[in-house]
Amino acid sequence: MLENMKLDQKLDKEEYKKRKDALSMRLGELQRACKDAGIPVMFVFEGLGASGKGTQINELIYGLDPRGFQVYAPGKPTEEEALRPYLWRFWTKTPQRGRIAVFDHSWYERVLTDRFDGLTKEEELPHAYEEINAFERQLSEDGTVIVKFFLAITKEEQKKRFEKLLDNSQTAWRVTKGDQKRNREYRKFLRMNEEMLEKTDTDYAPWFLVEANGRRFAAIKILTEAVRRLEEALEAKKAAQEEKEAESADDKHRVTADAAEDAGAESVKKEHTDQAPSCETSLRSSRLASVDLTKTMDKKEYQEQLKDLQHRLALLHSELYRTRIPVILAFEGWDAAGKGGAIKRLTQAMDPRGYEVHPTASPNDIEKSHHYLWRFWKNLPKGGHVAIFDRTWYGRVMVERIEGFCSEQEWKRAYKEINDSEATWVNAGAIVLKFWMQIDKDEQERRFNERMNTPEKRWKITDEDWRNRAKWDAYEKAVDEMLIRTSTTYAPWTIVEADSKYYARIKVLRTVVEALEARMNR
Repeated sequence: MLENMKLDQKLDKEEYKKRKDALSMRLGELQRACKDAGIPVMFVFEGLGASGKGTQINELIYGLDPRGFQVYAPGKPTEEEALRPYLWRFWTKTPQRGRIAVFDHSWYERVLTDRFDGLTKEEELPHAYEEINAFERQLSEDGTVIVKFFLAITKEEQKKRFEKLLDNSQTAWRVTKGDQKRNREYRKFLRMNEEMLEKTDTDYAPWFLVEANGRRFAAIKILTEAVRRLEEALEAKKAAQEEKEAESADDKHRVTADAAEDAGAESVKKEHTDQAPSCETSLRSSRLASVDLTKTMDKKEYQEQLKDLQHRLALLHSELYRTRIPVILAFEGWDAAGKGGAIKRLTQAMDPRGYEVHPTASPNDIEKSHHYLWRFWKNLPKGGHVAIFDRTWYGRVMVERIEGFCSEQEWKRAYKEINDSEATWVNAGAIVLKFWMQIDKDEQERRFNERMNTPEKRWKITDEDWRNRAKWDAYEKAVDEMLIRTSTTYAPWTIVEADSKYYARIKVLRTVVEALEARMNR
């Protein structure tokens, strides 16, 4: 790929000026159109040292409104960034819908210069490539346009540019010993770049190779590609909107036609109903229906086990901090199932400086303007800290699915997105434990009424809780599918029998303690 590029291509000044003005103006128009259409854009610049990435970024943004874009030049991870998964610092910088993010170097450093310098081991590369592709796929499928440019120059041209920079005291700092070593071992580093391009050149985020020996030629090629990709994105958005409107019109017509047909179809309906599996049969085969909710624990045993487990957890929390292991605890469950009570017994045993509880409400406007996983990536714990989520990223395949806040395609896609994200966290060293708090419908009603009749607990019950209860069967089906599709060896679900609050709290505590002990002892 890189070996066959004709890197010495040039463009005369007059032609460059003529084409640049037109392309810059067009790119500015497209920026405004993308803003109106709510399309987020990411321009990624990678390439060989001294290939002119900074110069070309300036050429790209010349015609853009500076209020609508942000340029990032990630250096080596800060101490704060180093304590989190590698992709954390890039997830947190993904653009809102309608805005543009420009990256001068990016998440590819891990498989390029870090690999060359021995900071990324060869055995780590497969995971690194998987995580990069998953990251880009998730963003792309959510509507982000990712435009990746790779700037290539010859070894001779690179050396000449390095020497020019080194001869000037004002620019010498820009050339590192690492840059010079990669020039001396040009072919070795080129092969690493070639491999990176092959493994991450995808349909949803393709690479665009730029012959960068000639600055003007490179600038026009980059601008032309940027314009093309944004035009295609806007056309695709328009076509998708028209298709959606057409489907909506068809649905309305179908509903009307079905209503007319149903008047004389009662016998047919009965036949189909008789042939369908009963609700009872369906529930018997579900994971939730097989849970033994009769499990209980008396107060004396509860207090004894609580004391022991909290003591062990306190010691483990200190050890977690020392070893810099991050922990992610995710709580889901029926309303009034006892998530808060379980969380409280966990945090009572931990140093408050070392954990944070994140109650997840409906997303605000800023959160809605990003990928749905963005707000959870933002809150991932540092190494040695614990993040506890009261409601989680699983809202996409439960609440958003049931309430129609996302499309069927989006929630079906989310299973893989969630599994990929959790795998990334685990690969970065995190312990991920997920709890589903299970109670039966009668117990939920009893707890709802208790809250309604207890003044100090009344704030815990809302009209939304009652509305959700009316959709119990639909939620149960969604939960079962969620448990099946997202309980993995690296991030398993623990179903907690929660009709007995004592039993549930102890099971959560014991699960956490045993998982942490297993990690410390391996």
